[in-house]
Amino acid sequence: MVATLYDIHGNLAALEAVLAEVPDDATIVVGGDICFAGEQPAEVLERLRALGERVVWVRGNTDREITTESHLSGEQVAFLHGLPPTVQIDRVLYCHATPRNDMDIFTVDTPAERIAFLFEDVDADVVVCGHTHMQFERTIAGKRVINSGSVGKPFEAKPGAYWTLDLVQRFTPYDGAPVPNPSRAAALAEFTRIGL
Repeated sequence: MVATLYDIHGNLAALEAVLAEVPDDATIVVGGDICFAGEQPAEVLERLRALGERVVWVRGNTDREITTESHLSGEQVAFLHGLPPTVQIDRVLYCHATPRNDMDIFTVDTPAERIAFLFEDVDADVVVCGHTHMQFERTIAGKRVINSGSVGKPFEAKPGAYWTLDLVQRFTPYDGAPVPNPSRAAALAEFTRIGL
């Protein structure tokens, strides 16, 4: 059993709400953008590190770029910088944005032929990603591609935390969840403008 938690962005309340729903025997893939732009970046990182070997880490773009100015120690920053860009478990590849890098942008609306090259040579049946903070699933180049959504800063209609459990999309409401800004529609429009 595998839970995927992407784009937590230092939101400890959202993380705690999701962890309360993750089964005790589940592996937890943390898919990047763990700390940056949140109110409790160090607390989020240490909460996840305390889970030990249950956690499998993937580095996101903000993890690669983060500095100690984000209320993290030098050791914490070095830990984030050292995370792997992708991880594969069985026939599932976990990456932050795409298998190519942690910055590519595509959405549920991006034409499949435009982004097929990103997935054609991947030796996996499923690719799980995040980065755009919007949950979706689609088929690209014969691969099942799942965007896990964002635990801490989703661009969705309903406030809450978005994640997956065994490749099934999950939603967890919690007290104090911020109203998404921008909206999903606005985010889709912007990502379509700047994406692949």
